[in-house]
Amino acid sequence: MTSNSTILETERLYFREMTSADAESLYQLNLDPEVIKFTGDAAFTSIGQAADFLDNYDHYKKYGYGRWAVIDKSTNEYLGWCGLKYSEDKKEYDIGFRFFKKYWNKGYATEAARACVELGFTKFNIQEIVGRAMEENKASVKVLKNIGLSYRNDFNFDGNSGVVYSVDGKSRT
Repeated sequence: MTSNSTILETERLYFREMTSADAESLYQLNLDPEVIKFTGDAAFTSIGQAADFLDNYDHYKKYGYGRWAVIDKSTNEYLGWCGLKYSEDKKEYDIGFRFFKKYWNKGYATEAARACVELGFTKFNIQEIVGRAMEENKASVKVLKNIGLSYRNDFNFDGNSGVVYSVDGKSRT
């Protein structure tokens, strides 16, 4: 079951903007140390802090896209988030994703990220999309490769070894 605020659909998923109504889910997602282990992010201290973050999240208005809630079509459950982000300081667009651990290794991240990258190229006319990950985060690196991104370079990820993968909208298959 999709909602009237659906941004994008895949075979199993639909995507919508996150709102403060998602604060508890976002709080719970970031509360798991394994989920945020390779992100450089700290857990929210409360559901209220997560709600404040969502209330002040301006990417949808500013760019027309952002990190979207990923919802299972068959159960209407919030699985996590996935989407595009423009980094003004780097002048680049990146793909990001984060899912509850119980949904890992089921193909959701690959399915969601592939759909978001495609939307970035077709709807938002983005020329290149990057994915950044700590090198140690083998699962995220695998997703980046699976969705067609290629290794570009290493970088310092909060004192850890990081990798950048990218795909050019013109050269993708």
